[in-house]
Formats: sequence, C-alpha cells, structure tokens
Amino acid sequence: MNCPKISGRYIFRKVYRLCILMIAGACSVFEYHPYETMLDDSEKNLNSRAIKTIQENVSDPDTLTIIAIGDSQRFYDELKDFVKSANQQKADFVILNGDISDFGLKDEYQWVDEIMQTLNKPYIGVIGNHDLSGNGEKIYTKMYGPLNTSFIVNGFKFILLNTNSREYAFSSSVPDLNWLNAELNTHDFHRAIVVSHVPPYDSDFNPDLEVSYANTLSQSGRVAMSLHAHRHTFEYGQPYQDGTDYLVATSMNERMYLVIRLYGHQYTFTKIFY
Repeated sequence: MNCPKISGRYIFRKVYRLCILMIAGACSVFEYHPYETMLDDSEKNLNSRAIKTIQENVSDPDTLTIIAIGDSQRFYDELKDFVKSANQQKADFVILNGDISDFGLKDEYQWVDEIMQTLNKPYIGVIGNHDLSGNGEKIYTKMYGPLNTSFIVNGFKFILLNTNSREYAFSSSVPDLNWLNAELNTHDFHRAIVVSHVPPYDSDFNPDLEVSYANTLSQSGRVAMSLHAHRHTFEYGQPYQDGTDYLVATSMNERMYLVIRLYGHQYTFTKIFY
C-alpha cells in the first residue's frame, strides 16, 4: 500500500496550530515572571491621583490631619486591621512611608495597594529600601511616581525624599540634598514636612550626608518635622538638638499608627493602637 507523502511544512503548520491552541486553552494557569513590571492603567501614578484628590477635598483650611504608617511589607492581616481602624479616624490622607513590599515584587505592591484602596481617604506611598529589591524601583515608579517629589496642601509642603542610601552603594546623590534644598527654598508654602523612609541617624543612611541633611532642614527654618519609618519602632525627638523634630512611625506588625494634626506653625500627634 502506498502512503501519501507529508511535507515537513505541513507537519510544522499542524504542530504550530496545536501549540497555539494549547497555550490559549491553558493561559489562565500561567503566572508572570516574579520580576514582571507590567501594570494596568488603574494601578499607575497612584500618588499624583491621590494628591489631586487630597487638594480638591481638604475640608478644614486651618488644620490638616494625616495618618502616618510604615513598613507594610508582608504584614497583610495587620494592614487590613489598620484600614478598619483608620477608616474610623477623621483625616485628610494616609502616608505609607516605605517598605511597601518586602522583596520588591509586583504581586506584593499589588496586594498592599488592594488593601489600601479600601481606605475611605487617599494614601501616598513613599519608597523604602525593600521596595528597591529586584525590579522594585521600576514597579514603584510606575505605580506611585518619582522617588523624589513634593506637593502642597493648605500651605504645608510635603517633600517625599529617597533616603535609601545603602541600596545605591552610599552614593553621594542619595539622598539628593541639592534637590531637597531647592524644594525648601521656594516661596509657595509656610511649613514643610520632609518624608522619607530611612532617618539620617540610621546605618542605612549615607553617613557622609547625615550632618548635611540635618543642617539643610534646620537652616531652612521652615521644617515642621522630618518623618520616617524603617526602624520598626516608634521614635520621637531632636537627635541633633537643632530645633528640628524627627518622628519615626512603627512597622505594621506593631499595630500602632500616628495621627498627626498640623496647624499654623505647630503640630500634635497621637499614637493609635489597634
């Protein structure tokens, strides 16, 4: 019996089509590479969108109330409980001051944002040292925006600064003190809150820039406080005895957050346990 000849091209086409059908039918079981950085449009530029909402909805022209937390990392249950508690507070917005993720993975960023989106008030994300792992910086930039940025609400200027020096081999450009100094010398605000993850007296901050950082804040004469996280414990004081207050929020597993009220040239804060 003579068998029909089958060309190699025919076999290739059949195999190709079979592969396409298998991929299409099984696409739901595939996961992205752990260092994937693609985001939906709804997940991008969260800080700029939050800032717009904050500036459009501040109700009290004399007092601004913020909630400060840090280091959500893998503390997802604690973060959910925080949201339940924070939703009972009257505040204009929340600052999540770095270490949003633990390993800089997209899934981690998304899991935290999914929880934070259940807040009844906007939130701002700040870059932390853990957020810079892997492709974390790319994800942060897409999701939240620039590592260094600022915005003004009710005459208060919030300056978000990357102080994660160790992740940049203690480069002289992290933190960017020239940028910080320029931000503190504009004439469109009366008091500044400098917000960053690593405080200047921590070993992960460039020691060559510590004194310069402190001097930049104190010499401006316009800084209400330097607000941080990273150390997983509450701290408050004037470590440089120069008139500038340093306030450090705890990590989420400590089940405590700060409610900070800013008014005129003064502020108060309350520790809330949940």
